[in-house]
Amino acid sequence: MTIQELRYLVALAEHRHFGRAAAACHVAQPSLSAGLKRLEEDLGARLFERSRRQVIPSQLGEQLVEQARVILFELERLEGMARSVRASLSGVFRLGTIPTVGPYLMPHVVEVLRTDHPELELHLVEQQTQELVAELRLGRLDAALLSPPLQEDGLTRVDLYREDFFLAAPVSHPLAQKESLRQREIRHEALLLLDEGHCLRDQILEICRTAASPARELLRGSSLETLRNMVAAGVGCTLLPALAVHPYGGVSALRENSPVRIVPFADPKPHRLISLYYRKGFSREESARDLSRWLKTHLPPSVSAKE
Repeated sequence: MTIQELRYLVALAEHRHFGRAAAACHVAQPSLSAGLKRLEEDLGARLFERSRRQVIPSQLGEQLVEQARVILFELERLEGMARSVRASLSGVFRLGTIPTVGPYLMPHVVEVLRTDHPELELHLVEQQTQELVAELRLGRLDAALLSPPLQEDGLTRVDLYREDFFLAAPVSHPLAQKESLRQREIRHEALLLLDEGHCLRDQILEICRTAASPARELLRGSSLETLRNMVAAGVGCTLLPALAVHPYGGVSALRENSPVRIVPFADPKPHRLISLYYRKGFSREESARDLSRWLKTHLPPSVSAKE
C-alpha cells in the first residue's frame, strides 16, 4: 500500500469516475486503474462496485476512504511543517476566491506577490462561496477569500478589508444625476442582481432590507460584468463593490463618456467585509497568516484594511 494508491482511492471515491479521478490526480487513467487494482489485491477485497454507469465504494471501501483522508491530511501537515522551516510563503499554495473578488483584487496584487515571494507558487481557484468552503474543509484548498458571515466552525477567519458599495445607473436614470445617495433612496428601485449562490446577491438583498424596502429584482446575471453591461444598455440599476468600480484606486473603471454613472452612498455607506479563511490546525497556518498580513499592506486604496 502506497501513499499514491491512497490518493487514487480518495479521488475515485469523490469523483465516482475513473477519468475524472485520474485527472484530479494528474495521472493517466490506466495508471490510476492499475494502482487501485494493486491495492485491492494487496487487501484481498473489492473496494469499489463497478458498472457501466457508476462507480461506488463498497462498505469496506468507504471505511478505508475515511482513514485514507486522515492519513493524507496528516501527511500534508508533515510536509507543511518541513516547508515552514524553509520559508512560510513558499511552495504551492492553493487559494480560493469568490468571483466578485478574484478578478478585481488579484490582478492588483499577484505580480507584486510574485516579486516579493518568488518561491511561492500561487494556484487560484474561483468558485462560489458554498463550493469554496466545501473544498477548504476537504483540504483541497489552503485558504479562501470569502465575505462573511458564513458558518465558521472548524475555520479561522482573518478580516482583510472593508469594501463600500456604489450605485451603477444608466446616465438617463434620475439617480444618476445625484452626487451621493442615502440607502433609502433605492427603496423603490428594481435592481439587477447576481444569480442564486453568490454571496454578493445576499448582501445586496440585506442592504435593501436595511433601506426598509423589500428587494425587487429586475434581472439576474452570472457576473458583475454582465450586470454592468446590462446597466450600460439602460436595463436598470445595480450595486457594485468598490474594486469593480475603481480597481486600481481613484481611477474609475468607467470612461467619462460611459453610458453608466457611478454614484457613491452617503454615510453610513453600505459595505461588505472580505476575509481570509483557513482550517483550524492547518499545517500551513503560518503561511496563511503571513499571506493575510502581506495582502493587508498591498491593498488598492479604494478599500480600507481591517485591523
